Amino acid sequence: MWVPFLLFLAFLSAISAQEDLSRKVFFFRNEPSEDYVILKPQPEEPLQNFTICLRSYTDLTRPYGLFSYATPSEDNEILIFKSKPGEYRVFVGGEYVSFKVSEDPINWEHICFGWESATGTVEFWMNGKPWPRKGLKKGYTVSADAFILLGQEQDHYGGLADSYNSFSGELTDVYMWDFLLSPHKMRSAYQDLQLPRCTLGWKNLQYEIKGDVTVKTRLR
Repeated sequence: MWVPFLLFLAFLSAISAQEDLSRKVFFFRNEPSEDYVILKPQPEEPLQNFTICLRSYTDLTRPYGLFSYATPSEDNEILIFKSKPGEYRVFVGGEYVSFKVSEDPINWEHICFGWESATGTVEFWMNGKPWPRKGLKKGYTVSADAFILLGQEQDHYGGLADSYNSFSGELTDVYMWDFLLSPHKMRSAYQDLQLPRCTLGWKNLQYEIKGDVTVKTRLR
């Protein structure tokens, strides 16, 4: 009786690593699921500006969370959430703005979400193209005391929300900077070209897998 139980505990245990994930993906196999990937390290200083870029591949039509940055005082300190086909919501400090996007046949979607505190400017780029800028949380400061994960939405610091909002599919090319990327570098991120030094980088990623997520070679 002990062997199956020990195997179950082994499955639940975290898989930690730091590696270059170029041309690889996190494959979230289950639908829905409670699986996720913790990203490390957290920022050293509070954020007045940031940019987050990532690439996803899925056929989901229900809501799902992609990138969740929670703090003890705010579960949606930063959140990238696809609320329905054709709409992304991006959060700062618990508030959000929406961006309407075109829905192509199943394809990779590369998005970049940038924010600037001094002006409250939100930039949203998809597949190398900018959407009209919007305003959000002018003068706000994002706390550095963060729990960051991929594939889920947190309903409190380090705690998951309903698995109905979980991601199923493939994620790759995840980056985070503590400044707003220039338009040239936003396009470079989409094209997977040389990028500035970053807080979190796909080519030197520290991560911890919780549950049934595997690292696979990216399909071209």
